[in-house]
Amino acid sequence: MRVIVALDKDAPTWDSYVALHDRCGNYHRWAWKSVIEQAFGWRTFYLMTEENGRISGILPLVWLKSKLFGNLLCSLPFLSDAGLVADTQEACEALLAETMRIAHDVKAKYVELRHRAYSPVCWPAKTNKVTLECDVSPDAEENMARLSTKMRTNARRSLKLGLDAQFGTQEFLVDFYGVFCLKMRELGTPVYGRKFFESILEHFPGESFICRVQHQGRTVAAGFLTGWRDTMEANWSAASPNAMSLRPNMFLFWQMLCFAGQKGYRIFDFGRSSIDSGTYQFKQQWNTRVVPLYWNYWDASGRGAMELNPENPRYRAAIWAWQRLPVAVTKWIGPPLARCLP
Repeated sequence: MRVIVALDKDAPTWDSYVALHDRCGNYHRWAWKSVIEQAFGWRTFYLMTEENGRISGILPLVWLKSKLFGNLLCSLPFLSDAGLVADTQEACEALLAETMRIAHDVKAKYVELRHRAYSPVCWPAKTNKVTLECDVSPDAEENMARLSTKMRTNARRSLKLGLDAQFGTQEFLVDFYGVFCLKMRELGTPVYGRKFFESILEHFPGESFICRVQHQGRTVAAGFLTGWRDTMEANWSAASPNAMSLRPNMFLFWQMLCFAGQKGYRIFDFGRSSIDSGTYQFKQQWNTRVVPLYWNYWDASGRGAMELNPENPRYRAAIWAWQRLPVAVTKWIGPPLARCLP
């Protein structure tokens, strides 16, 4: 067995392994490497184990280094899950050993491997985040019938408020990004640069979409979706804080859920949430099932898991200040900060 750092010439081999392996997900695909490199400029290490000319395991890694948030390796940052996949324990151990060798070489103080539903790694894990999903049908009435009586009432009520949903790609990016920046400012979180979303649309044509919700010609909500295999995920969504009386989130997710079924997907993934958060409770109402996320970590300092979230007291003052900045300013200074947040 040998461990190699895959190069562009190895992309077809990598993607063939991902396509055939049931524990590989959307974000294991090679094109996400290009998205992260182009949008954020971080160096990547896409590790493969090879035995007798056959791939037996993979682990994509991204190296992030900043003065604010430290020096770390992550698989994969900005996304929910793209951790280690291996056919044998030997391959798993070899990939972990190579990860630690790289961490030593680049002087990384922290390593995080993000897994969905199952983790092959015995490192400590953060388990406070999950994703929620439900089955979908091409038939909107069948989707409606799966909801509780209360949710059917709420969904139907949202359909009577004069909202209009459209699905597209690049042509709706300005609308999505505008609402997304508003929402991120409200949360006190630096916003990703628009180039990130442009790169996803470029590398995944026919598998990435934007839903734009308008009211009287004004965009009040939007969602960014990606699909692979039998699942479509609502990766990022936002509604204008000034339009909450129109129930835009209810309308948006109902439209995206039905769109997934109409496009031939069988599962709609509502995206990542922190357990017991407001978004988690909102998504639970849609007759969803919880899929655990295991974010395994190694920390050179021994202090435990890195907590770059609003609950961390260390960032409370910064979040308060960010929420009071003009949106135009957050669009300017947000992307350089967001690229450092895994």
